[in-house]
Amino acid sequence: MIVSTNDIFKTAYGKFAVGAYNINNLEQTMGLFQGCLDSQAPFIIQISKGARSYTHKTMLEGLIRSAEQVFPDAVFAVHLDHGDEETCYDCIESGFYSSVMIDASHEDFEENIAITRRVVDAAHAKGIAVEAELGQLGGVEEDISVSEADAKLTDPNTAREFVERSGCDSLACAIGTSHGAFKFSGTQGLHFEVLQEIQKNLPNFPLVMHGSSSVPQDEVERINRAGGNLQGAKGVDDKQFKDAAKMGVTKVNIDTDGRLVWTRVHREHFMEHPENFDLRKPGKVFMAEYAKFIADKNEKLGSAGSLSEIRQNSKPL
Repeated sequence: MIVSTNDIFKTAYGKFAVGAYNINNLEQTMGLFQGCLDSQAPFIIQISKGARSYTHKTMLEGLIRSAEQVFPDAVFAVHLDHGDEETCYDCIESGFYSSVMIDASHEDFEENIAITRRVVDAAHAKGIAVEAELGQLGGVEEDISVSEADAKLTDPNTAREFVERSGCDSLACAIGTSHGAFKFSGTQGLHFEVLQEIQKNLPNFPLVMHGSSSVPQDEVERINRAGGNLQGAKGVDDKQFKDAAKMGVTKVNIDTDGRLVWTRVHREHFMEHPENFDLRKPGKVFMAEYAKFIADKNEKLGSAGSLSEIRQNSKPL
């Protein structure tokens, strides 16, 4: 059942965070749905601009519609991740999405508000929620690349003004995470003091944490043993997710970790079975491993076991 992102946020706020997982293909879709049902958790499917052009946007929508039939007990929202203005309008007009993210964080404060306001007006006219971003995460994600020097934390003192003037329904905050597999070096970590101040200025307002893959070191080591080269990869401590949820983080974006699982499964499979040329064999392994990974993440987020509550408090779109 596809539901409103806002309905999910109302139930989750202050209690747990909902996993927002990017998908690009059939195997990820199947593993995601299975893992969320295994853990009895709601979830948000994220489709990025890159995923929409990887095959075709209609193909991804068809996969999700099919999965909804295969897994009728699943409750989830469909979200555009890191959209520009043009892509947001396309998704709004499609009538398929629960919410869109307009990422104008690279613009100055006034222009970010202006662009976000235009998208909000178009989206709200269709009953669609809007996520915006204030501050900038570093790192690389598809066509987005922000150097460490250009990354900047969200200013808690401007967050309330931004939300009130833009009209957005949730706010992606830069609190020290970054995109990709190389999020932190040394003793760097999340800036909970910044998050706490943002929540004070925006009480009961859903906050979003991007770049939140934990980059499990056992996955990295297995990838490297199977011929990979991910030296120094380090992510967010997923034991901190529940603390962040108490401070208003209601949505946590996780993409890189899923790619690591895919890479580990396929590297190990073809190293151990160099004679194989049947893509379905590693694909079956990946779907099962990805389902386990998703279920574990939902436990860390605190959303496991909340499916029935979300279902009761949400209306199908």
